[in-house]
Amino acid sequence: MPKNFKEELVFTGLIAGMMVFVMTMYNVFKADGINTESWLNVAKGFPFALLVAVLLDLIIVGPVAKKIVFSYIKKNNLQPSPAQIGIFISVAMILGMVTFMSLFGILMEGLPETNGLLMLYGKTWLLNILFALPLQLLLVGPSSRFIFAKIYN
Repeated sequence: MPKNFKEELVFTGLIAGMMVFVMTMYNVFKADGINTESWLNVAKGFPFALLVAVLLDLIIVGPVAKKIVFSYIKKNNLQPSPAQIGIFISVAMILGMVTFMSLFGILMEGLPETNGLLMLYGKTWLLNILFALPLQLLLVGPSSRFIFAKIYN
């Protein structure tokens, strides 16, 4: 996979771009239905959400996820295959990114007028995890690796 910072940026851009676009559509359509205004809201919110996601991925979530996964592997004397390591890192990344980006989405939409922020966040986080895990593991991750390999091989 990525061998240097430039390749890391490309790979992160592929994954984050696809995940942010689909997750934005999922959340906007879930809240507002599928209509012209919803598509405009997706297009309007996508660039800033992508920037936030890429920065979170490169600065916080990616390094922490990799540290946790490799520490766990070393601590337990495991010998996983490269594919297993990739899946472990993907799951850790999804957990971290959904944790941050769910809060980001709530903040961008405006805080609720009631005191139900914690409930709203919990529900949003759970629904996003349930959607993001299979999306990343079955579609976005493999697609990104395929595209990345076509570019750099």
